Amino acid sequence: MSATAPYSGPSPIRRPVAAAALLAALISLVFGLLLAGAGPASAHAALTGSDPQDGAVVDTAPKEVTLSFSEAIAVGDDSIRVLDPSGKRADTEAEPKDLSEGGIVRYGVALHSGLPDGTYTVAWQAVSADSHPISGAFTFSIGAPSETTVAVPTQEAGGGPVGVVYDIARYAAYTGFVLLVGGSAFVLICWQRGAAALPMQRLVVRGWLTLTAATLAMLLLRHPYTSSGKFADAFDLAGLQSVLDTKPGAALVSRLLLLGAAALFIAVLFGTYARREDEREKKDLTFGLAVGGGVVAAGIAATWAMSEHASTGIQTSIAMPVDVAHLLAVAAWLGGLASLLVALYRTPDIGSAAVRRFSAVAFTSVVVLAATGIYQSWRQVGSWSALTGTRYGQLLILKVALIGVLLAVAWFSRRWTGRLTDPAVASEEASEEEPASESEPEDASADVDPERAAQLARQRAVVTATKKKRIRDADPERSGLRRSVLAEAAVAVVLLAVTTMLTSTEPGRTEEEAAAGTPSASAPAAGGPVNLSMPFDTGGQNGKGTVRIDIEPGGTGSNDLHVWIDGSDGKPMDVPELKLALTLESKDIGPLPVVPDRLAEGHWSASAVQIPMAGDWKIDVTVRTSDIDQVTIDKNAKIG
Repeated sequence: MSATAPYSGPSPIRRPVAAAALLAALISLVFGLLLAGAGPASAHAALTGSDPQDGAVVDTAPKEVTLSFSEAIAVGDDSIRVLDPSGKRADTEAEPKDLSEGGIVRYGVALHSGLPDGTYTVAWQAVSADSHPISGAFTFSIGAPSETTVAVPTQEAGGGPVGVVYDIARYAAYTGFVLLVGGSAFVLICWQRGAAALPMQRLVVRGWLTLTAATLAMLLLRHPYTSSGKFADAFDLAGLQSVLDTKPGAALVSRLLLLGAAALFIAVLFGTYARREDEREKKDLTFGLAVGGGVVAAGIAATWAMSEHASTGIQTSIAMPVDVAHLLAVAAWLGGLASLLVALYRTPDIGSAAVRRFSAVAFTSVVVLAATGIYQSWRQVGSWSALTGTRYGQLLILKVALIGVLLAVAWFSRRWTGRLTDPAVASEEASEEEPASESEPEDASADVDPERAAQLARQRAVVTATKKKRIRDADPERSGLRRSVLAEAAVAVVLLAVTTMLTSTEPGRTEEEAAAGTPSASAPAAGGPVNLSMPFDTGGQNGKGTVRIDIEPGGTGSNDLHVWIDGSDGKPMDVPELKLALTLESKDIGPLPVVPDRLAEGHWSASAVQIPMAGDWKIDVTVRTSDIDQVTIDKNAKIG
């Protein structure tokens, strides 16, 4: 369609209530689908290693258990718990020790001495540096695996009903911020007369109320969200105090204080500013409101930057101000778009000049979004493999695609804007064509009683409003612009939801770094190296020693097996004969014989040892130290 072609599309939408209901339904649908598919917030710090390793069988009880993470975490007294086979605490229940050094983040807990053989469960829960709760569990065995009464937790930290409500509050907070900041900017920059329009006032005030309520909910739910998962703990004063001592808690309190300043800004904007008539005074007040409102908006945006992705990782001193600029650009664009939609549907007075000014604001916002988005993408993704192979990268691709769609729809809106007729001009043209019989009722006499005068005034107001609505709805350019802006708003809702999801998804760079960590961070089914130490005594001269066995990778399929024999003096010991056999008694598999080859003094090896399935395997070792002195010893090991 050319820029001058007449509009010949469908009839204009005439019911703003229906349009608002349609948009509300779309918002509910999109957020419902996203929340249903998102699940608990993904961990932003990942477990990269542990000692003992997941599934390992150690010969003697370790003095402590240590865990390594991909980034800094906040820990408490019960952040790391070690439970024996009966479910009792095997650690000393003290606060985990910070064993970090260099770039390695590591925490450890001391264990009681004299722990018996069996399978022990390590359960951990902490808060990552970007405010999201993380948790997990794994097992290791002393001596040999055993039955355990401990159930490994299946629910991630931040999950359950509390997690769902907290996630909803997060979505609501971003939505409120966009409406509050974007709506205010639209009035000050694009349409100053809109300060007196009731629909614009309601939009901005509702944004403030939404952001305030969501922030209060997040502050109260922060303790149960990161620890117990119980709604009742939202009113635990000790838990609330602990939240206030954390970086996310301080950010939420700061946001509430800034929202108090924002309330004063709103009161002036829609009070004194809306009533101001003198142009010079209004210009000075516009400048003051713009500066003050900009500072408050940047401060509110900084409460996200100081507690989420931008506050951790590489180049935080650059990332935090970039994140603030990114959030402000999102609010100016999407919040201004929502304001334009309300103005087109609910007010008859917005003209082409205001729409064109918003186009300039939107263009500037897109430029800022592109620049800051490129930097954020590099920082959070870091590689093409992370862009295409991680959930964060895939959501980022979706976000970019949605921005492309939004820009394409905006292009059509700009075409309608170029053909838009100002309401004042349209009203004058319609008045010239208005028959005298449809003119407003005149006062019959000057001495009409006050009640009658009020009734006539109400009639004139209704007639005027009806006339303006008829003129507005009959304008094909305005109708076309309303439809294109409604389409923009629909895409913007999805874009805002995807953007919010990105804040609760593990960055691609972190996910790849965690995946490249030690095997102990992987699932137990993948197996792990098996290390055994077995003392023996054949009864003859020089018949005492120790057999050490390593099986790698310690999973089903092909494995490499190494055996070392040390004498009683701790030096390598050669023996005339060494044989091994593997038996999975629970499945009646084996014994599977293994005859290793001697590589060096006291060192034997066997490659491509096939282990058909995972389980608790018994490893028999036969050692012969002379023609008549030999012994067979055995030990169980969890393989696979």
